[in-house]
Amino acid sequence: MNDRYDAGHGGDQYELVGYDEYGRPVYRPVPVQQTPQQTYDAYGQQGYAYDPYATGGQQQLDPTSYQGGQGDAQQRGYGTGYDGGYDQGRQAPGPSAQGAHGSYDPYGSGATAAPYDPYGAAATSGQQPRVTEQTAHIPQQTGPADADRAERGQDRDSADERDYRTEQFAFVEEPSDDSEDVIDWLKFTENRTERREEARRRARSRIIALTVVLALVAAGGVGYLWYAGKLPGLSSPGAETGASTPAGAQKRDVIVVHLHDTARGGTSTALLVGNTTTKQGTTVLLPNTLALTGDDGSVTTLAKSVKDDGSSGTRDQLDTVLGTDIEGTWRLDTPYLQNLVDSVGNVDVDTNADVPDPDSKKKGTSPLVRKGKAQTLSGRTAVAYATYRAPGEEENAQLERFGQVVQSVLRKLSSDASGATTTVQTLQQILDPSLTDEDLGTFLAKLAGFAKGGDYRTTLLPVQTDGTLSAETSESVVKDVLGGTAKSPDQSSALRVSVQNATGAKNNTEKARVALLGGGFTFLEGGTASTVRSASEVVYADAADKQKATDVAKTLGLPDTAVTKGKVTTNADVSVVLGQDYQVAPAQ
Repeated sequence: MNDRYDAGHGGDQYELVGYDEYGRPVYRPVPVQQTPQQTYDAYGQQGYAYDPYATGGQQQLDPTSYQGGQGDAQQRGYGTGYDGGYDQGRQAPGPSAQGAHGSYDPYGSGATAAPYDPYGAAATSGQQPRVTEQTAHIPQQTGPADADRAERGQDRDSADERDYRTEQFAFVEEPSDDSEDVIDWLKFTENRTERREEARRRARSRIIALTVVLALVAAGGVGYLWYAGKLPGLSSPGAETGASTPAGAQKRDVIVVHLHDTARGGTSTALLVGNTTTKQGTTVLLPNTLALTGDDGSVTTLAKSVKDDGSSGTRDQLDTVLGTDIEGTWRLDTPYLQNLVDSVGNVDVDTNADVPDPDSKKKGTSPLVRKGKAQTLSGRTAVAYATYRAPGEEENAQLERFGQVVQSVLRKLSSDASGATTTVQTLQQILDPSLTDEDLGTFLAKLAGFAKGGDYRTTLLPVQTDGTLSAETSESVVKDVLGGTAKSPDQSSALRVSVQNATGAKNNTEKARVALLGGGFTFLEGGTASTVRSASEVVYADAADKQKATDVAKTLGLPDTAVTKGKVTTNADVSVVLGQDYQVAPAQ
């Protein structure tokens, strides 16, 4: 046990003076001394041995024996500076007590203590001797902060020093919810900033990519326009070559197509032109009144030539008049046109008239084809529209409807040569020897490519009232489109006479032709009349032609009374209707 007792921090100190009859320690206050505090040595080298059986005096310990004990203590791990440095060092022996046992000092302080009184006599008797030496501060020892303060000689109760404790800094050692919230907020802010930066980077990348795409598209568009020669002031080498090449030297493929109306009769003719130099296609519509020159030198019309001379004869006559080179003839009867439209999956046409159903016998029925934009026509309705001619309309109105259907079919036809050839073969049509299935399919595929690309147009060949071509016509169509030169029959050299047979005998037409050609007139066949007439008639339109009309009547053996003024047929100067009186032999 300790011989001193510290009641607490800042309290008085007590020292052990003995034990009472029950073996309890008895303490007394220790006066405050100014001597410096010495370290406590529990195993001091000098002290007094306790001899409970000694009769008096004090026994001094053998220093050498204590040193041995001290060595043993050091070997057991107890150094001379035991527990925080309470080693007071070697102590000088104190004075001996007279008439008492040697005092028991287990801490070897070297101070003289009162003899052991088991009955506490010393505690109740007179004044006790004062201890001149401060003992160790053992009971209720202070913490490390007080010990350090004591070693520095500082007063722990100093007013100018603030007593900070570790628990006051809990936020340093212990995590708190606030710190976690701060960390979470920092993470959220950092993630949000990163997301914004990533969004900005992606937006910049998209803008750059879009700019590049737009630049490429613009460059491609400009390049295409340049190559096609559609830029003002600029043109590609190919376009410049096509534009600079004379019209007559340009490469063209031309075929003639004849539409035969098997239900109501009549024909419609058009030229299909593919210009491989300018990469353009054209449908040239030819009026039936176009004047042609026959093999015998006589003047005839296109309609009569198609009907009488057939494919090869008409093709040659067109080559002569238009100065072009037609490669083949395509005869397209209306049933084949219907099959062609059905095979390409119908066509869309901007119709310009309501077309009644030709098979309907009732009046007031709804039209088969209605007037309007982008009207979808099947094979049957396309044929009805292509051959329709309203009462009082000119023949060219029906011809233009046929041209609309042709161009619409080309837009729907395959631009692949093999595909177009297959379509032609499905028609099971017997073609002219000048044109095979493969040739026609390849040619139509080329035109279909032009039509799909918007490089196709339809034009009407302007013809004068006499069937000849004007200079304007020669410049705009014959030269620019066909690359030829117009060579209409010479109408000034002979009087054109149109003859219609109303005698009931077919051979009379041939007799009249021979007679007129022999008289120096130009023969134009006017066909056969639907009814037989008894008297013949010679009609002239211009008063200047009256004498010429009289000469015609004499050439045919008709009387002068047959000559009259009236309306003549197209392309003719004088019209003749042969009646049964033509059978009278002409006067010599």
